[in-house]
Amino acid sequence: MGLFERHLTLWVALCIITGTLLGHFLPGAFASLAAAEVAKVNLPVAVLIWLMIIPMLLRVDFSAMRQLGQHWKGIGVTLFINWAVKPFSMALLGWLFLRHVFADWLPAGQIDSYIAGLILLAAAPCTAMVFVWSNLCRGDANFTLSQVALNDAIMVVAYAPVVALLLGLSAITVPWDTLLLSVGLYIVAPVLLAALLRRWILSRHGQPGLQAALRRLGPLSLSALLLTLVLLFGFQGQQIVQQPLVIALIAVPILIQVYFTSGLAYLLNRRLGVAHCVAGPSALIGASNFFELAVATAVGLFGVHSGAALATVVGVLIEVPVMLSVVKIVNRSRNWYEARERA
Repeated sequence: MGLFERHLTLWVALCIITGTLLGHFLPGAFASLAAAEVAKVNLPVAVLIWLMIIPMLLRVDFSAMRQLGQHWKGIGVTLFINWAVKPFSMALLGWLFLRHVFADWLPAGQIDSYIAGLILLAAAPCTAMVFVWSNLCRGDANFTLSQVALNDAIMVVAYAPVVALLLGLSAITVPWDTLLLSVGLYIVAPVLLAALLRRWILSRHGQPGLQAALRRLGPLSLSALLLTLVLLFGFQGQQIVQQPLVIALIAVPILIQVYFTSGLAYLLNRRLGVAHCVAGPSALIGASNFFELAVATAVGLFGVHSGAALATVVGVLIEVPVMLSVVKIVNRSRNWYEARERA
């Protein structure tokens, strides 16, 4: 992980502060940007989201799914956490903390929107940063690649139904046409485009050419992420200045969720006798989120000024430091984990 990536939390925080201040002092400019929409899709945000997602998806080799049988236990645990535990536990945590425990400190009209943002965040397994987390915990590269490719394939068909189900259970109205449009724009189209672009680069320039392209596009992806944060927090600037406590309260269920899901995945893998080099990335993939997709879907469904958009962006703020702490736990517990194998 390079210097820029290691300090991503700092850059995220600076962009949040910058966006918030700009939105507070230049509300007219951000109102004009927010109005640049076609079919409920905010065009500036859509462009930046694509610049984020496509370089990340270029790393995914869908042919790696042929290797699924080699690590079927670890794959099974991660799928269970990603699709049967994480979205539902986040809906429960959001309902518990935002609708009850913290209700008196949150704007009543935005609570449903905040919960919707948390659901959108939890229903999208991470597909990019997990390569970094896996490398830091000395994870099996083939397992990580296989798992990410499988999650991307599942997201194409499962993301919309899972989100719609949980939003419905939370008594939040689901505009199905907008949800399907978001899935098409931010999952199906980028996955297809990235797969075609990856295939073309490999056919013309081979693996060295692909690695060179990823190195060049990496900064573009992160820059687009940071600019998106400036925009989103600019849209919310006045609200955040008036209610800074909201961000801290939204972060609480996200933090609990990360440690709960990563710990559960880690323990299940140990129980099943899975090697540590698979259990580590399994826990990290199970806990991290595809926040770029969540942000884009929240903006499409609820608008750039919504609590849902704010809730998904809070996930970006805490993702890096929290996941680094999980990496540290996984690495430090290696001897304990492998003691079961030696026993």
